[in-house]
Amino acid sequence: MNLVFFDFHSWQDLLPLTYTRPGSELRCGILTISEKWKKRVSATSVSHSTEDYLNQKFPLNLAFDNLLIAGNVLPDPELVLAVNNLNSGYALVKDNFILAIRCSEEQALAFLYDKKWSGKQIKVTSEIDLIKRPYDVFRLNGQEILSDFKLLTEGRQSTAVSSGNRIIGDNVFIEEGASISASILNSETGPIYIDKNAAIMEGCIIRGPLVLNNNAVLKMGAKIYGPTTVGPYCKVGGEVNNAVFLGYSNKGHDGFLGNSVIGEWCNIGADTNTSNLKNNYAEVKLWNYSSNRFEPTGLQFCGLIMGDHSKCGINTMFNTGTVAGVSANIFGSGFMKNFIPSFTWGGSQNLTEFRLDRAFEVAERMMERRNVPFDDQEKEILKSVYELSDSYRMRLK
Repeated sequence: MNLVFFDFHSWQDLLPLTYTRPGSELRCGILTISEKWKKRVSATSVSHSTEDYLNQKFPLNLAFDNLLIAGNVLPDPELVLAVNNLNSGYALVKDNFILAIRCSEEQALAFLYDKKWSGKQIKVTSEIDLIKRPYDVFRLNGQEILSDFKLLTEGRQSTAVSSGNRIIGDNVFIEEGASISASILNSETGPIYIDKNAAIMEGCIIRGPLVLNNNAVLKMGAKIYGPTTVGPYCKVGGEVNNAVFLGYSNKGHDGFLGNSVIGEWCNIGADTNTSNLKNNYAEVKLWNYSSNRFEPTGLQFCGLIMGDHSKCGINTMFNTGTVAGVSANIFGSGFMKNFIPSFTWGGSQNLTEFRLDRAFEVAERMMERRNVPFDDQEKEILKSVYELSDSYRMRLK
């Protein structure tokens, strides 16, 4: 069976995180959404139906027998069972939202083109968890850590914890090649998963649930409150509470980050602080790209949503409920604005356009440090994001 993830209207609702990836490539818990499904269904291959400019990196491949799944749907045991038992020509539908379809190549092409399903339907009555907005990534991170932890560790033996560490509880799983030095890990509040070749430096204090993905590093003296996910090759220090780093990003120094999602190839300057609670304890509003306005989140705690390749200087102060786009270079005194467009340069006093060629230079230098090429494919994606986000920068002129 060929597994295909599709993005329709949900892609725009998940900006700026989805400017550079399909929704199914968002990480929530230990795994990305696509990885969660691939491990739970009998799929021979995985591909995506997404925005045209992302197709080269995330291509669409169809076969005789296809399983199409909405890219923002999180699996649970009941839904996985229904998907695995789905017959060809049928769709699973929840409140007129198509969750999954099993179909032929011809039917798949018609659905992906028309965005309508004309075949048979099976109604789903159980509750379904969806990543509808960027803040759902950190909001649902705790339950997804629990689910992924069980999936990945059941029936397996953890690598032993080295002496000199203090382990509280019995819910810590360490993959081969990981290292932990002179730190405190409390898994009574939730599982702690340390992936291959990840490292926890001396003096870290951790309360689960926590995920440290492959080759990620917690810097000395870090204080981490769960549920938090530190994605692959990230370096994180300071104080963090209920945040998700998608991968390849750095917050290497002191400063607080809470209830936030940080994209890939981001850098958080030393002593940067993010407010995650308003002074009047009111509900947080967050910028939404679909409606072009700030919308209520239903959350009292919400910090920073930062798109890929964005950076901030030392001592940056982010307001509660801030959205920063892709390749924004943020610095200066005072609290930053709650919406920072992609490819901008500056801070609270003045924002100007961050030229595309300069953004390319920064991206190439940072990716080179992780031995990842900044190739023509990556350039074309950033160029497309630059063009798509131009209308937001026009307001600055």
